[in-house]
Amino acid sequence: MPAALGFATIAVLLLLTMTKRASVLVALILLPVLAALIGGFASDLGELILGGLSKVAPTGIMIAFAVLYFSLMVDAGLFDPLIRGLLRAARGDPLRITVATAVLTLCVALDGDGASTFLITVSALLPVYKRLGMNPLVLSGVVCLGAGVMNMVPWGGPTVRAMAALKLDSSEVFNPVLPAMGFGVAWVLVASYLLGRRERNRLGTLSPRGPATDVPKGEDERGNREPAASTTTVTAEPSRQVTPTTAGGQERQALGSPGDGPGAVRVPPLPRTWLHIFNLLLTVALVVCLIQEVLPLPVLFVLGFAIAALVNHPTWEQQQALLDKHAKSVVLVTTMIFAAGVLTGILSGTKMIDEMAETFVSVVPDSFGSHLPVAVAVTGMPLSLVFTPDAYYFGVLPVLAETANGFGTDPAEVARAAILGQMTTGFPLSPLTASTFILVGMSGVSLGEHQRFIFRWAFGTTLVMTAGALVTGAFPL
Repeated sequence: MPAALGFATIAVLLLLTMTKRASVLVALILLPVLAALIGGFASDLGELILGGLSKVAPTGIMIAFAVLYFSLMVDAGLFDPLIRGLLRAARGDPLRITVATAVLTLCVALDGDGASTFLITVSALLPVYKRLGMNPLVLSGVVCLGAGVMNMVPWGGPTVRAMAALKLDSSEVFNPVLPAMGFGVAWVLVASYLLGRRERNRLGTLSPRGPATDVPKGEDERGNREPAASTTTVTAEPSRQVTPTTAGGQERQALGSPGDGPGAVRVPPLPRTWLHIFNLLLTVALVVCLIQEVLPLPVLFVLGFAIAALVNHPTWEQQQALLDKHAKSVVLVTTMIFAAGVLTGILSGTKMIDEMAETFVSVVPDSFGSHLPVAVAVTGMPLSLVFTPDAYYFGVLPVLAETANGFGTDPAEVARAAILGQMTTGFPLSPLTASTFILVGMSGVSLGEHQRFIFRWAFGTTLVMTAGALVTGAFPL
């Protein structure tokens, strides 16, 4: 009964969100609550939901302040040199932009943390996509592909769980699939090229809009910059001068670059230059601290945003205007994360996930035992939509490894197969991971659209890496 309820909950959730019959937020909350009531857990419902919310609370706090931090930096022009460099190198070509997206994601994702990867790459690249009128699904999709492959690194969550569950080390699990990971990286670059070529055909080769060409004199391109986590705008809106209103009712014109036109505030170049330098150093320090785990991630972003806000917006009126501007973006992303906490809290607390794992293992036929690594590799990515990483790696994987061992297959081979797809290539599409909602929320796309757009490409990554693993001998056919 619990297993059937769990599978039904996930199936209906995917159906409703992918067909847009219900919003993801509503489905994430009401479907698991309904399943708990049907399963007879009404008396424990409050405790189950609070348990799930408490687990995702640190992530929600981190994302709230991370969105504010990177939105502030986008407004301040921190990523403008990168954007100009990409536009200059791409020469308005969507294909080059798409491939550059893949390369940047592969580099940033080396830290093995999906949340920080999405925050950094989407914040930096979304303005470029808006400038060229490119489909934001291409951005979320290519970032998904790159981050999925790089999540296989030994310090990434799936590989760490696989090693811990089967008491193995990285030389037994990761090193043998390193060549297969190389196949995956190559596939990501090929897929980004194909997606970029398709986008180029849709848009044609465009020239980037710049102050000297398309933007009329007197309009500031920074006034046109939208929050990094905007979920409503796909193409750039007409440029406009932003003039937040202070508490006294006086309009305060937004700071612009010298030469913005009549009425623009003339900012001396030296202070603005030093402010850019400060923002760059602060962001580099923040990223280094994130990688080194100097402090918990939520604490780092809370402190980082407070410092950045104080330096960039020293007055109370400016800080209030900043919060008012980006409040919608914060709410849209964080509510999704807390809603996901309701789902995982109920599925885990009612043991539905455990029962689902046992049911899944029980249907594997004994005659299939010798081919189990290949089956695990191929099914791992789709099962990311069904099982949380903890449920799969600590619930399903040990049973599969033991089953394979009974047929003379090394359990390490099953672990290698699992990390080729389960919550690696599959995690940026799964409704069971909070970082997925960071990606779709900041890119401005819905979860269902994102899944429909990139699923086959992500599954292709797993198939390519599986073939590479077979060719290089990571596990046998």
